[in-house]
Parts: sequence; structure tokens; C-alpha cells
Amino acid sequence: MSWQTVQLTHMKIYTKTGDSGTTSLYGGPRVDKDHVRLQAFGNVDELNASLGVARSVMETAAVDYGEIDTILSAVQNQLFDLGAELATPEAGVERTTLLNATAIEKLEQAIDKWDAELPPLKEFILPGGTHSAAALHSARCVCRRCERSLVTLMRDVKLRPEVGVYLNRLGDLLFVLARAANHLEGHADVPWQKGSG
Repeated sequence: MSWQTVQLTHMKIYTKTGDSGTTSLYGGPRVDKDHVRLQAFGNVDELNASLGVARSVMETAAVDYGEIDTILSAVQNQLFDLGAELATPEAGVERTTLLNATAIEKLEQAIDKWDAELPPLKEFILPGGTHSAAALHSARCVCRRCERSLVTLMRDVKLRPEVGVYLNRLGDLLFVLARAANHLEGHADVPWQKGSG
């Protein structure tokens, strides 16, 4: 098939269909933009963007973040998979289930690998340190919000348990990677000074 026989259409960025405050689910009905399902996959989208910011910050660091960047690149794609599943209502088209148990296992392997290279954690720490660590801590907080909105959604709809497990492990991984970022750049974690006010 030559390129002359392929008819390409340019997809417009704006459709105007959401101007009234509603949007379509994948293969399903239109719902309000503040619907609990949209809150859930909107938070996942924000987490994905936060990881994009963290990766761009790490590009400017003086140390090699190649291995961590590879992990986060995979996670960003997995979050897109997760968003697709959350955007698919239980009725309508066949449910999109792209995220599997292997993804969770890889998160756990990364947690164990990076945690083993860090000094033991003996006190609570504050989000911060290097720019890279701070960006990862920020992404971790968005991840925990994703978990909370997922729990709210699961009160109304049945979802696979792997979805919640994945986000829980990802939050743990981002905490460990934030510590790893400080460690790689020779910056100590920022300890919580209890009662310092």
C-alpha cells in the first residue's frame, strides 16, 4: 500500500462536546466532568505529568539517572494503561485491562533493589533535598491522592484489585527513588524536627 492510497484525517484538539461540563467515557455514556470516575483517572493523568516533570528535572542533574529514568518511563506507560482501564465503564465495550501482575512485580523488584543501596531509615524525613528528590516526593503525593480517589471509585464500581495494589506499590517506589535521588547526588535526606515550631 502506498502513502497515496491512505487517507489521513487531522484530529482536532477541541471538539466543543465538553463545553456543557460533560465528557464521554470509553465506549460508554457521557458523565459530568467531576464524576468520581473522572476524578480517579484525572488524578492518574496528573501523576503521569508529575513523573514527566521529575524526569525532566533529572536530565539536568550532574549524575546519571539512566536506570531510574528507565523505570519511570515504563511507569508512565503503565499509568496510561491504568487510565484506559479507569476510563472504561463496566457496561459497554469489553473492559480495557492492560496493566497486569508483572507490572506490580517489577515495581517491587525496583523497590528492593534501590532500598538495599540506601542507608537504613531511622527517622521520619521531609519531602525535599535535591531538585530531583523533591520532584519525586511531589509525584509520590499525587500517587497517594490517586489511591484515595480510587478507593472512592471502588465504593461504586467493581475494579480489579491489581489496580489498587499497583498504585500502593508505586507510592512506595517513589518514596524510595526520592531517597535514592538524594543519595546519588550526595545530599542527606531532610529529617523531620519534631516540635520545632
